[in-house]
Amino acid sequence: MKAFAALFATLDQTTRTTVKVAALAEYFRNAPEADRLWTIALFSGRRPKRAITTTRLREWAAERAGIPLWLFEDSYGVVGDLAETIALVLPPPSTTHDASLGAWIDRLRALKDADDATRKAQVLAAWEGLVLLERLVFNKLLTGGFRVGISAGLMTRALAQALNRDEAELAHRLMGDWTPDNTTWADLIESHDPADRLSRPYPFCLAHGLEDAPERLGPPADWFAEWKWDGIRGQIIRRGGQTFLWSRGEELITDRFPELAALANHLPEGTVIDGEILSHDGTAPLPFATLQKRITRKTVPKKLLAEAPVILMAYDLLEVAGRDLRAHPFADRRARLETLVRALPEGTPLRPSPAIPFNSWNDLAATRATTRARRAEGLMLKRRTGPYHAGRKRGDWWKWKLDPLSIDAVMIYAQAGHGRRANLYTDFTFAVRDGDALVPFTKAYSGLTDAEFRQITAWVRKNTLDRFGPVRQVRPEQVFEIAFEGIQASPRHKSGVALRFPRMARWRHDKPVSEIDTLDTLRAMLARYG
Repeated sequence: MKAFAALFATLDQTTRTTVKVAALAEYFRNAPEADRLWTIALFSGRRPKRAITTTRLREWAAERAGIPLWLFEDSYGVVGDLAETIALVLPPPSTTHDASLGAWIDRLRALKDADDATRKAQVLAAWEGLVLLERLVFNKLLTGGFRVGISAGLMTRALAQALNRDEAELAHRLMGDWTPDNTTWADLIESHDPADRLSRPYPFCLAHGLEDAPERLGPPADWFAEWKWDGIRGQIIRRGGQTFLWSRGEELITDRFPELAALANHLPEGTVIDGEILSHDGTAPLPFATLQKRITRKTVPKKLLAEAPVILMAYDLLEVAGRDLRAHPFADRRARLETLVRALPEGTPLRPSPAIPFNSWNDLAATRATTRARRAEGLMLKRRTGPYHAGRKRGDWWKWKLDPLSIDAVMIYAQAGHGRRANLYTDFTFAVRDGDALVPFTKAYSGLTDAEFRQITAWVRKNTLDRFGPVRQVRPEQVFEIAFEGIQASPRHKSGVALRFPRMARWRHDKPVSEIDTLDTLRAMLARYG
């Protein structure tokens, strides 16, 4: 645990990629196998489920610290991070623990079935034997708020350096539904069984946003263009007589989309296809809100199947007859994909994403302008000679998204961030005008520079009207331009709308609150783009 806590501190205190990778690689070289396995699991989102409510943890921490609960809550509001607040208010430890990371996680999971008194005793005993940094990490595991600035790609790079192994091969091994409960370090990293993990997807190839003019990419003939669809990225796999559907977030979602699982009757053995799951009426995509009804459903009733039918819009063919095609040129993979799909029966819910023909970049720009009418997000550009990379690499795949929608709004609530931003106000709620009233319609926490976050934090502290736990109600004076990718109706929100991927495009120092947009503006956008 000491070594893992030191690693956590290094990762949390730097933004330099080289430092993070070096620290991780050093840890992987020296940590016990069980701790390495849990570290990979934690940094790839496979966290143990929270066994204790945060309400109980706040009560126990306040009691152990000998302070009233209201003072703890006020401290939490200032610090902005529950795990850090608990670590800071507790008295120094009276004993020491020397258990490994894996052993601590085993203790945490054992609390799930314990009674409240046992849970409290175990947590207090843990706090008594951990120093500040170790308490912080332990508390983050307790609260389920384990977030640190490490991507799966950086972690895999560090692991490859530590083990002197191929990064792409390791990235593939780390995909799928494994957890430290159902695998070992040897099975996950060292096994050479070719039949192992038939369900395992490939790491997804990801694109960089196109920031320069497309002319900089070279001759149009070198590139393939298609729509960037607004759905759920997924891979469908047919191996060993079974069919598996994976989301990009490495979630097995086969049961949620039975119409795609039915492709098992038609796909050849040893096939892997990368594509986008779209709600589709057979002629055109339906709004993302239609698909959203099915995203969180474990089982899908017949009524919802009829209301929100789906297809897989196929982008790429990654495996044929059990042979990995990712190193082949994209043009070859695409030709094979079209041949495979043509052989499927009519009405099969799988079709290739249509190619967009163009002779010049100006032609393609004109097509891109019709993006929203097609319920897409923009265009994808793929080099015809490029391989299918693991993760995000520059050069072969680019996303040329449509410029976002935007609206001017006033900030009405502010909340502190987490981790390195725990002392800054970074999470804001925004409102538009509706007559003389202000109606909240979205939250945003990204888009400003560090200097701007420090500036707005100082303003929030001087202009707080009321407090609701960690949330501050502020004077409605600061206007921001909010950019977003889409808008849809939402009965759960007071405004009646919900935005997709909202962020702060700029701080409008030049604009008074009297000139912000109105609820009618949002409704007009909904009518046009929803």
